[in-house]
Amino acid sequence: MTKLPLTVIIPTYNEKLHLKRCIKSVLPLDCDIFVVDSFSDDDTLIIASEFGVIVKQNKFISHAKQFNWGIENLPLKTDWILLLAADEYLTPELINEIKKNLPTIDKNISGIILKRRVYFMDKWIKHGGYYPTYLLRIWRYGSGKFEERWMDEHVKLEFGNTIKFKNDFIDYNLNNLTWWTSKHNNYATREAIDLLNLKYKFFKEEGIKGSLTSQQDKRKRWLKEKLYTHIPLFLRPFFYFIYRYIFKLGFLDGIPGLIWHFLQGFWYRFLVDAKIYDIERRAKKENKTIPVVIKEHYGIDV
Repeated sequence: MTKLPLTVIIPTYNEKLHLKRCIKSVLPLDCDIFVVDSFSDDDTLIIASEFGVIVKQNKFISHAKQFNWGIENLPLKTDWILLLAADEYLTPELINEIKKNLPTIDKNISGIILKRRVYFMDKWIKHGGYYPTYLLRIWRYGSGKFEERWMDEHVKLEFGNTIKFKNDFIDYNLNNLTWWTSKHNNYATREAIDLLNLKYKFFKEEGIKGSLTSQQDKRKRWLKEKLYTHIPLFLRPFFYFIYRYIFKLGFLDGIPGLIWHFLQGFWYRFLVDAKIYDIERRAKKENKTIPVVIKEHYGIDV
């Protein structure tokens, strides 16, 4: 059997809880697998070695920079790249779809959009506008890279068209809620930087332009930049949560859904706004620029 012309790249940092599940899910593809590790200090590297996976390590700065470093520095030899987070895994149906269709895709197609299904506290989050989430996760080597953004980064294709596969991949993190809130606290800082940059433009972002098209990533980017950012601080999280939980039927996801939609759709967004308020307040009080305040008080050099 001819080996599938695909390389799977898995970024990691302390992923002993998820990595085995992730790697085992892609083994049926019979393809190259690489781990790009941010100097884990748990059993992540041991698990990778058990499967004979090649590991390269690089200091983490941002998700986009880490992804792009992997693309540029790994010894890639295949026509296609698949990016998969360690807490994600492929369904058997998607595995079969990739194996069947990837070798015969037209040359004018450079990207393949996959459908993500999120689980939280053992519950599939079907509602609240969260399923399906379409993400470009497979692309031709050399055709694209990740946008240089602090948050909400996507693959930007330099050429070619995209198609959608119909089957899902799973996003199911097994860590506890304390870990989840700590992670989203860090995300909130990066999200605040992105939103502040829209206002003050202290660094240049080159990436996907938002537009009201059928492409989900471009449409969400447009809504975020042209609508959400113009709603007053602290008011927009209320509107967003009500939209997701009531109008997009998030309440149908039960108690886990209530926790998910409240924390991810309200608490997280409120925390982002609080950090924006704090950074702007400090900049005015200390008579400093926004980037200086971010570096001094949040430890991030923008």
